[in-house]
Amino acid sequence: MTARSLLSRRRFGLGAFGAGALGTLSITRTAFGAPTLDSGTGENSGLGPLPAKGPRILCYVGGYTKHAPPGGAGNGQGIATYELNLADGSLVPRSVFTDIASPSFITLSPDHRFLYALSEIDDYNAGHDGSVTAFSIDPATGALRKINTVSSGGSVPAHLSVHKNGRFVLVANYVGGSIAVLPIKPDGSLGEATDVYKATGPKMPERAADNPPGNFAVSDHSGSHMHMVHSDPSGNFVLADDAGLDRVYVWKLSDDGKLVPAKTPFITAEPGSAPRHFAFSPDGRILYNLGEQDSRVVVSDFDPQTGEIKPRQSVSTVTEHFRGSTLAAEILVGPKGDKLYVSNRLGDSLAVFHIAADGSLTLIEEIWMHADYGRALMFEPTGRYLFCTNQRSDSITSFKVDPATGKLSFTWKFTPIGSPTTMAFVTLKA
Repeated sequence: MTARSLLSRRRFGLGAFGAGALGTLSITRTAFGAPTLDSGTGENSGLGPLPAKGPRILCYVGGYTKHAPPGGAGNGQGIATYELNLADGSLVPRSVFTDIASPSFITLSPDHRFLYALSEIDDYNAGHDGSVTAFSIDPATGALRKINTVSSGGSVPAHLSVHKNGRFVLVANYVGGSIAVLPIKPDGSLGEATDVYKATGPKMPERAADNPPGNFAVSDHSGSHMHMVHSDPSGNFVLADDAGLDRVYVWKLSDDGKLVPAKTPFITAEPGSAPRHFAFSPDGRILYNLGEQDSRVVVSDFDPQTGEIKPRQSVSTVTEHFRGSTLAAEILVGPKGDKLYVSNRLGDSLAVFHIAADGSLTLIEEIWMHADYGRALMFEPTGRYLFCTNQRSDSITSFKVDPATGKLSFTWKFTPIGSPTTMAFVTLKA
């Protein structure tokens, strides 16, 4: 598969400006009416005064902008900030940070003082890398201030996370097929990579044998495509999903930021299944891994002392009645640890699973996401609402969570935003 066809599958676009040619100082009004301050210092404002009572919860949302590799421009403007209305699950627009290209994944430091955003691009430098930008978060207003930007250690990054120790940002580069370790300095800024692991392996099939009936969707298997990297809850290990080579890697992370292979360096998933994202049980002993191509969750026992992964169950994220094309996207464990949630693109559904005492899964409902191509799923801090970013519908939808059953009911609240793919919530200090 050519680089252009690969990027087209990921729905990229190419803007008219390079990585270094970003905006000059201007105060504008966004497409949805929120005031925006865009400057070379990277500051934004417009959040307004604090409410008299109750917590103030902000939601940062990123996605695809016009600046991206060839394959189809996104409609986003940068990192948008919204305020959550807990009464009805709606998001109120506040501001947009526009001095960043295609921030398709964002994450927070453990103390929520800093936000890190990748740019899913391939022209940050002469090596065709993507980039990662560090921001500070004003604890009173939530305003973002850009600190610095560094190479992501590979082309077209797709995911990043902060290691449990808070000292490193881990980056998965999709087209580059690599995992990079970026040190975090005391001021929250990022240093150049301390380690970059580049994967190689045999070509895998584009479709899995356990596909849903009638699934014509494919995941690219022309080479390594790292799709997620994250530490386990104990912080003893770092895991990564390779959607191109159908592998799950396990490393130790040394004090100086080097990836050291575990006793079993990787396990091989179902050929063609394209392991995409994973989640852990609260105690860190059960690993739930989502196959993008076959839309299945593999349940495995995980040993937090050795890093060993032992698969023992595989369940579909669509009902037995489903026929057609689907690609699973996101997976997360609910706030109480007894439910698991998955978003299905193309089929446009949200799946809810009950988690048994031994960690095994039972699908209890699959509902319409009320939009197209849902990507990220995230609970707001109180756990009352679940939000879904819908890339092709240019919207975010919210669902009220039944506290007893974990089932979802649509709030009928749509948030218009161009090509959203990622979000993060912060509760401001009073």
